[in-house]
Amino acid sequence: MGDMENESLPEKFLQLSEGGDADGLREHLDDQLITDIAELIDDHPDQAALIIRNLSIDRATAAFRILDFPRQEEVIHNLPAADVAELLNGLPADDRTSFLGELPSEAVKELIRLLTPEERKITLSLLGYPENSVGRIMTPDYLAVRGEWNIRQALDYIREHGRDSETIDVIYVVDERGRLLDDFRIREFLLVSPDTRIQGLMDDRFVALNANDGQEEAIQVFRMENRVALPVLDNWGVLLGIVTIDDMLWIANEEHTEDVQKIGGTSALDEPYLDIPLLKLVRKRAGWLVVLFLGEMLTATAMGFFESEIARAVVLALFVPLIISSGGNSGSQASTLIIQAMALGEISIADWWRVMRREILSGAMLGGVLGVIGFARVLLWNLFLGTYGEHAFLIGLTVGFSLVGVVLWGTISGSMLPLALKRLGVDPATSSAPFVATMVDVTGLLIYFSMAYLFLNGVLL
Repeated sequence: MGDMENESLPEKFLQLSEGGDADGLREHLDDQLITDIAELIDDHPDQAALIIRNLSIDRATAAFRILDFPRQEEVIHNLPAADVAELLNGLPADDRTSFLGELPSEAVKELIRLLTPEERKITLSLLGYPENSVGRIMTPDYLAVRGEWNIRQALDYIREHGRDSETIDVIYVVDERGRLLDDFRIREFLLVSPDTRIQGLMDDRFVALNANDGQEEAIQVFRMENRVALPVLDNWGVLLGIVTIDDMLWIANEEHTEDVQKIGGTSALDEPYLDIPLLKLVRKRAGWLVVLFLGEMLTATAMGFFESEIARAVVLALFVPLIISSGGNSGSQASTLIIQAMALGEISIADWWRVMRREILSGAMLGGVLGVIGFARVLLWNLFLGTYGEHAFLIGLTVGFSLVGVVLWGTISGSMLPLALKRLGVDPATSSAPFVATMVDVTGLLIYFSMAYLFLNGVLL
């Protein structure tokens, strides 16, 4: 039955809105899941403001916070100022800060004026932290108790103030200066005597983030600690707020999307693909294409340098695409694997030598496999078709050893480049597969023609 109602939601919404039945529309929308409301807004963006206005403030903020930024911007643009004020003040501080952080400064100034003094103070504080820092996504809505309280006092406090907290799964213990002393899962309070003093349960062991830590670093801490929330401290240990797992999942998804786009050789898109203007999409892609094109021009330069050798042994030109594509493919493979491993926290810059050793061995083995296949291909074609003449064996050796060298170089450069960029403070995803492939193309030609000199000098060259 629920599925049938969900399926009829768009039609029912249009029927009620076009018929002017405001009460029926409000009742109908209140019966829907928040995810269905968000999907309805995506399907009817021109009606987004109408949908939000006909929801209770709690449901409106819940729907607004899971919309993509372009949809959020449309809603704010089309709502009356009074409704915008109510919506922004009702949003959790971290979600509001995340939305405002995407807007131009002039728009932010206008919207901040609509906030209550308390919410304005919180928002300005969060916006003051560096972009992509933990401080930008933390929420000040948490539960903190004192160590000298007993469990009964703590539970009474939770009942009184828990409704305004982002989560009651974790309770924080602070001193009179607001410094974090410990944290507890709520179940630890529920399973002991109400007369137990909190300080008697403390072991002073907790994991915390600093407000200036990077969001990617926070993702790794969440992954390692398996927590639903983590406290955020300043440099003096004062508890400023908390970051919850739902924020981390959202950030991790954005980081993954951005990395995939960079690996594909384009700048990260800050809007959904179908919403981004065509000219903006072209600009995002053109920059990398120009860089890669200029890089590939070096390949043409290298070919020109070996023009006389190619003229004397035209057969060498037949294997150029094979050689450089194999090197580019192996480099792209290695680069993608290392970027993913770094994103998951499996390796760090300190592991560069271990990575190097593994890639030298794997590159040599992979190159050996391709080299044997390339060597066999030359001999078989010559055996049945006589394609390469009396020097087929030497040509086969040239191709085979070139493949070993090119693949080995591709895996080494593809694996080391992300680590080198990370060491320089650049996003490792910038070492995208097309970039690595372009770099290996040029060096692959040098390796190939060096092998040709080694095996064919005095024969064909």
